Amino acid sequence: MKYTQGTYIITEKQAIARETYSFTISCPEVAAVAQPGQFVHIRAKGFTLRRPISICGIDKESGTLRIVFEIRGDGTSAIAELNKGDLIDMLAPLGHGFTLNDSFKKVILIGGGIGTPPMLPLAAYYGNKATAISGFRSASAVILQDDFGKTGAQTILCTDDGTLGIHGFVTQPFSELVKESGIDAVYACGPMPMLKGIAGICKENGIFCEISLEERMACGIGACLGCACRTVRNDEEYFAHVCKDGPVFNAEEVLW
Repeated sequence: MKYTQGTYIITEKQAIARETYSFTISCPEVAAVAQPGQFVHIRAKGFTLRRPISICGIDKESGTLRIVFEIRGDGTSAIAELNKGDLIDMLAPLGHGFTLNDSFKKVILIGGGIGTPPMLPLAAYYGNKATAISGFRSASAVILQDDFGKTGAQTILCTDDGTLGIHGFVTQPFSELVKESGIDAVYACGPMPMLKGIAGICKENGIFCEISLEERMACGIGACLGCACRTVRNDEEYFAHVCKDGPVFNAEEVLW
């Protein structure tokens, strides 16, 4: 895993929903090697531990990364106070990303809440081969739908309260798509109950599925045990590090 630590310039900042922000960061050496599914570890001023934030966009030509994050505590609140032109202290790119395959003809991308941003680089890669299903609590939390549309991917939106899109969970339209068959791969990131449900549907139907897990992280490079999760390989159970062995795992390896 090749990563660097440095301070980089924020070239763009946008508030895209309530307490949700988008940063574009100039970091050519990071963008050159970053892959969909990886994350960055950001130092917030006044805090010892860094905050992990998934990569939402990779522009190797312009040498930039995009991150989208929601304020969930004092650390992310401090990061949100940064503005265009400020420097951001970042360790990146980190983790094991998604498996990309040019031969896939039909893929489903499923994001729940703030698990939606890491799906966008996959949509950029697969284009019109992808269907992006996004789920949010309500209309006020919806993000990135125009961005998904610009990639050529079909978009399906769900909200828990029915204020926008389909009234219900992402598993509802996903189950309907599975009935149509022909799906080569499913990629997902979001709350654990959502991921468990998607993994179960994929296992029942023999569909390749990768999931990105969200866990609290301390070091971000596998040196501590703060983000351990139970997995199985070769019929043996072991504790994997979400930061180093993940955050992306084959769904069948995760012990729910």
